[in-house]
Amino acid sequence: MRQRLRILPWRRWLLVAVVGSGVLGAVIVGGLAAIIVVYGQMDHAREADVIIVLGAGEVGTARRAEHAASLYQQGYAPYVLCTGVHVATGTVQTAMKLTEAEWCAKTVQQHGVPAGAIVMEEHSLSTEENAIESAAIMRARHWSSAVIVSDDFHLFRAKWLFEQQGVRVYPSPAQITTNAGITDQEKAIAVLREVAALVWQVGKSLLGLSYTHV
Repeated sequence: MRQRLRILPWRRWLLVAVVGSGVLGAVIVGGLAAIIVVYGQMDHAREADVIIVLGAGEVGTARRAEHAASLYQQGYAPYVLCTGVHVATGTVQTAMKLTEAEWCAKTVQQHGVPAGAIVMEEHSLSTEENAIESAAIMRARHWSSAVIVSDDFHLFRAKWLFEQQGVRVYPSPAQITTNAGITDQEKAIAVLREVAALVWQVGKSLLGLSYTHV
């Protein structure tokens, strides 16, 4: 006769707690991912003082800058603020190394934005710093509203961070103009990264920690 395996009460409750926390974690991650994806599909662009392009390396910055140029041509704002200090390698033809802000400026000019309408911010290393540095420039120029241009999966967190700096923002996804340079797999990974970054940002805010390069 086979003897049934006995599970002591405390072990049973430990097992329930572990399984339950795992399920809860999966639900939270899935819920946040859904919010990020759904929000990113909506275009909130409207007339503002400036269009802000958030840097993302050479390919990502070019994608976002192309959409910003389209918004500029449609008259959403009289200025484009290019952000980011990360070095982006230029094309083989130019053999240059540019900051994200410089690469953005180069791209929007190629799409018809005049140099006089471009403002540069070359100090930020993260989305949070994008918001801090951009808000400082806006205050100095007496601007209060901005169309924020980034990839769709990035807009939910970006909007929150800019609003924390007192900026009235109208997010607009680059994917409206182009989805060049990003695969579905890369986007899925990016969404999960945004979930992690959002959780970290909330935790950091609750603990009162200073900004970090995330």
